[in-house]
Amino acid sequence: MTTLLELKNIECRYGDLVAVRNLSMQVGEGDLVCLLGPSGCGKSTALRAIAGFEPVVSGAIELGGVTLSRPGFMLPPEKRHMGMVFQDYALFPHLNVSDNICFGLRGLTKKAHQEIATRLLGVVGLEGLEQRYPHELSGGQQQRVALARALAPKPALILMDEPFSNLDVDLRERLSTEVRAILKSQGSTAILVTHDQHEAFALGDRIGVMSEGAILQWDTPYNLYHEPANRFVADFIGQGVFLRGRLLSENTILTELGVIQGKHAYDWPRGATVELLVRPDDIIHDDAAEMRAEVIHKAFKGAEIMYTLRLPTGSQVLSLFPSHHNHALGEKVGIKLDVDHVVAFRG
Repeated sequence: MTTLLELKNIECRYGDLVAVRNLSMQVGEGDLVCLLGPSGCGKSTALRAIAGFEPVVSGAIELGGVTLSRPGFMLPPEKRHMGMVFQDYALFPHLNVSDNICFGLRGLTKKAHQEIATRLLGVVGLEGLEQRYPHELSGGQQQRVALARALAPKPALILMDEPFSNLDVDLRERLSTEVRAILKSQGSTAILVTHDQHEAFALGDRIGVMSEGAILQWDTPYNLYHEPANRFVADFIGQGVFLRGRLLSENTILTELGVIQGKHAYDWPRGATVELLVRPDDIIHDDAAEMRAEVIHKAFKGAEIMYTLRLPTGSQVLSLFPSHHNHALGEKVGIKLDVDHVVAFRG
C-alpha cells in the first residue's frame, strides 16, 4: 500500500483547550477511512486540520510526501487538492445541478463542463437531473450532487464531515453503502467523520475510534466490534453488557452463565475479578437450556427481535431472537452463552 496522507503526532488547540493530541494516522491510496467518536472528541477538528482550516501547534500533515501543515506553516485549502463534502451540502441555490457540480473548475469550455456533469451524474445515479435546482431535490439527491461536485476536480483526497447527519436513519445507512460503492468505483481516497457507527461500518475500510482528541483504536470494523482494545471502544461500538466473572486460568472465565474459554491469554492473577463483554449475538435462544431468563423488554426489528433479559441473579443481558420467536413480557425463556470472541477487562 502506498501511503497518500500521513498525520505525524499532530496537536490542535482552541486557546488553552487541546482538541487533538498526539494524533498519528496513515491513509493509503484508495482507502476509505473513518474517524468515529462522540461529540467533542476532536474528529472534526482533525478533519479541518487536514483540509487546511485549522493550524497545528505541533506535528505535521503530509500528502504524497509534501508537507501541508506544520507549526507556523499552513498551505491554503485551495492548494491542497482535496474535495470536501459538508454536513449541509453547501450547494448554491441559484445554480442548477450541472453548474453546482462544475463550480470551481477553471479553464474549461461550457461543453466540457456539461460532459463532466453528465458523467458524474451517471456515477452518482442522478442521470438527467442537470437542469434541476437544489430546492427541487431530496436530501439524498442533494448529498449525491455534493459528492459529484467533490469528485469533479479529481482530487487526491475527499473529506466528508458528517455528510449524512441531516438524513433519516434508513437513508443514512443506505446512502453510506452507496457512497462507498461510488468512491470505490472511482478509485477515490476518502476520510469520513461521523458519530454514527453504522455509517462508519457501512463506508470504512478502517476506522479510528476517537476520544478526548486521540485515536484509541485504528482497526477494521470487524475487529472494533469483536476485539475492542479498551473499555471505551467496547462501550461505544455495538451493543452489549458487562457480566462480572472470575479468572480461572489465563484464558478461562467463570460467569453466572457458566465457564467461558477464549483464545486470548490474560496475564491477570488467577481469581481476579473481570468484566466480560457479552453482545446480543453471544446469547442464543435455546428452549432446551437449563438457564432461564425473564423477558423484561422487547424491540421488534423486522427479521429479529431484540430482547432485554433478566437473569436469575438480577443481571440483564441483550439477545437477538428470530422474529417468529415472539415472547411476552414476563415470560421465561431458555438461553445459552455462545461466545466466539471473549473480550474481558479487569474488574
